[in-house]
Amino acid sequence: MSTEPETTENTEPGAPDTDGSAAEEPTATGGGPGPEAGGTADAGDAAQGADEVAGPGPEAAGTADAGDSVGDAEEGVGAGAEGEAAESVEAEGEATASESVDGGDAAAGARTAEAGAADGGDAAARAHTAEAEVGDGDGDTDLAQAAESGNGNGETAGARAAEASDGDDDTARAQAAEASDGDDETAGAQAGDGEAGGAGQSEAEAELTAQRVERERIERRKAERKGPIEAGTKLSGKAADLLAAVRAVESGEKPEATVFAEPAPAPRRPAPESVRRPQPLPAPAAGVPAAPAPETVGAVRSVLVGGGAPEALAPQVAAVLGEGAEEMLRADPWQLLRVGGVRPEQADGFARALLGAECGPDDERRGRAVTVWLLEQAALAGHTALEMPALAAALTRRGVPDPDAAVQSTIAEGEALVFQDALEESGAPTPAPDPQQEGAEEDEGDEESARPVRVLVGLERYALAEESLADGLARVVNSLTKEASTPWESAVSSASGSAAELIRAVAGHGLVLHTGGEAARAEPAALLAAARTLGLRGVAATHTPDGQRRFAQLLGTADASSPDPDSAVVTVSGLLSGAEGPGRDADGALALDLLVVLDAPQWDVESAAMVVESLPDGARLVLSGDPAVLWSAGPGRVFADLLAARVCPQVASRTPDPGPLGELVSGVGAGELNQVDAPGKEIVIVPVRDPGEAVHRTVQLVADSVPRALGVPPEQTVVITPAHGGAAGTRALNTALKERLNPGPGRFGGFDPGDRIAHSPASGRTLPGHVVKADADGLHLSCGGAAVVVPRERVEQSVRHGWALTAHQAVGNRWPAAVVVLPGDAAQTLSRPWVYTAFGRAERHLSVVHGVEQALPRAVAEITAKPRTTRLPVLLRTQVPTAG
Repeated sequence: MSTEPETTENTEPGAPDTDGSAAEEPTATGGGPGPEAGGTADAGDAAQGADEVAGPGPEAAGTADAGDSVGDAEEGVGAGAEGEAAESVEAEGEATASESVDGGDAAAGARTAEAGAADGGDAAARAHTAEAEVGDGDGDTDLAQAAESGNGNGETAGARAAEASDGDDDTARAQAAEASDGDDETAGAQAGDGEAGGAGQSEAEAELTAQRVERERIERRKAERKGPIEAGTKLSGKAADLLAAVRAVESGEKPEATVFAEPAPAPRRPAPESVRRPQPLPAPAAGVPAAPAPETVGAVRSVLVGGGAPEALAPQVAAVLGEGAEEMLRADPWQLLRVGGVRPEQADGFARALLGAECGPDDERRGRAVTVWLLEQAALAGHTALEMPALAAALTRRGVPDPDAAVQSTIAEGEALVFQDALEESGAPTPAPDPQQEGAEEDEGDEESARPVRVLVGLERYALAEESLADGLARVVNSLTKEASTPWESAVSSASGSAAELIRAVAGHGLVLHTGGEAARAEPAALLAAARTLGLRGVAATHTPDGQRRFAQLLGTADASSPDPDSAVVTVSGLLSGAEGPGRDADGALALDLLVVLDAPQWDVESAAMVVESLPDGARLVLSGDPAVLWSAGPGRVFADLLAARVCPQVASRTPDPGPLGELVSGVGAGELNQVDAPGKEIVIVPVRDPGEAVHRTVQLVADSVPRALGVPPEQTVVITPAHGGAAGTRALNTALKERLNPGPGRFGGFDPGDRIAHSPASGRTLPGHVVKADADGLHLSCGGAAVVVPRERVEQSVRHGWALTAHQAVGNRWPAAVVVLPGDAAQTLSRPWVYTAFGRAERHLSVVHGVEQALPRAVAEITAKPRTTRLPVLLRTQVPTAG
């Protein structure tokens, strides 16, 4: 008879602008360009009539389009630029001209401008006609365009020049938007020339006069710029200082030191408190998710019924898909696969009922959904990602005709991520190429391209958690200062054996790994006690409340379950939620100097990433655990990956577990099932022929034999079996044990006060306890001395009877007596880590209900832990050097 595995494992994925447009002359628009632009009107606009004079606004240095000033020839100006505008232009430095015209273009512009001026009858307007002049080739005279308009006060306003040089440094800077400083001589000369032109000069003579005046003005301005400028003349304050400094640098002189001096800082306002890490919120009771709205559940129920799916799934579907679940299901029926327990063939039937002829195995939606489902199943089996060939093979077995297209579609939709990790060959690392060698860069590039890589696909949540964990571990390794080891010298000298070795390693390193069995816990206890004696904030975190209690006893703590924030021993979940431990500092980091994590093999990547991210810079992290036990129920194998990566010191305990039980378990860890002398009945083997007999003998042992012979009451004995289902799984065993030890009607979801239970507040966590009572609030439990209330609607999903557990549920806990049940139909599920974990839960007595014959020694000798696909070693290798 087949058994139901204790953790869902999927064997399928587990197996494995430069186009020349700048040369065009821009046409100034009505508003004109900003203060830094010196654009002038197009020559075609100037030819329309000299009577049209465009004046820029106070904030614009450009000439307005001729069309904007039609009919304003009598007025002569638009809105003349004020002296303040001229100062603002100079304060900006020497503006870049908007146009640079070569000799041919300039000559053409001059002829066009003269033609335009000849059409006008007003001499004053002709004086304002744009003119173009070609330089003599040495850069001293550049193309100048001026459009001047009086401001009514005898000042020249709105004058601007656009200069194009032949490359000489002195004239390479084009200058624009220059306004006169109120020079009455210049203004009078221009006015006199305008009157003379109107009285007796020809148009050509008037034009030449205007050109001469303008040329003189430009030369004078250029000469002024070449001379020294003192701060406060024409400009004032910082603008004048900066302009003087720029010109000093251009002439090769040393600028005043005060120019570039930093201004006195303004008084600082108190900054808001920075939070480097978000404060975690306390976990909600029983990990209850927000219940979906009744309307949403009702709408989903109608869709499920229409597709032939059980309407009982409606609350789960609504909770998983959230608001709009009904529309999502109708648009993509394969979204049903996101609900736990639904398989692809069931989702296919649901999709056929809803879509009819539109449904097919090559549907892109199906390919994406099955890909995500396979990755979720792989995570349940412990993988954080899957290699592309393994994923493609699993998709093929699930009837996806084009696995590559399905994976690419999933990645494109952001439902999965793809990675390429370089594979390191065994042996010494490849030496880096000599940077002095010719062609070293090319050789390195060839090396990189030739290095083998593996392509991995994973779900975002686990991929990001693994990367975050690697970053955090690298920070822990690299943030410890050398001076930090000084206070530890006295602690090292006062310890001995493996404890002294551990303290010495912790004194000089930020991250240390410690391995050993149950007895070896005394060594991290000595470390923690020494740290607290030195005045350091040291905390130990365990996987379970029972582990918290046992480690507190080693420290001599009377009450480890107290919520006192100064408590030295906490659980990992309590530390993260803030319910236990020292709390957080102002930056959001845990307020501690040393964190010792017990039961480290039970760390999955998400929990580990959250803890490591919460550590402050300079804190030390010690991971301690037994590498032979079962790995975490969640994805990843953090402790094993760190041991294999060898990025930090590793201290192996030399303290063995005592007695016959210690000898037996140590042999199993080494791959041997030894015969052990047990004079005090520490180990008893009970052979059985079938699962029914196994159940009978198990009840007899728990209820009668062990209490009578050893004085261990039934409530202190645990039953461990490989699976939940089957004739001798946890369900069958718990039914029989309840009937014998606490019979009752099971008024509240099958439970009665006094029943032993296993409560799962979150995936991968199991808390043994017992039922206290039941009322309208829900089922009241006591788990590790803590009161827990499970709402009525959550009881079926999160609470089981707990006389019998699986090894994954039992890990991290120990009982005075353990009965390990090995029915014949469970032979294929056994492995060395499973046997090691199950046998190691007993403190004083172990009974083995044995029905697998030679499958047990074979599993111990040959069947090791199933491999898990993870990225942590590769990520660490790129950030942390290998420890010597």
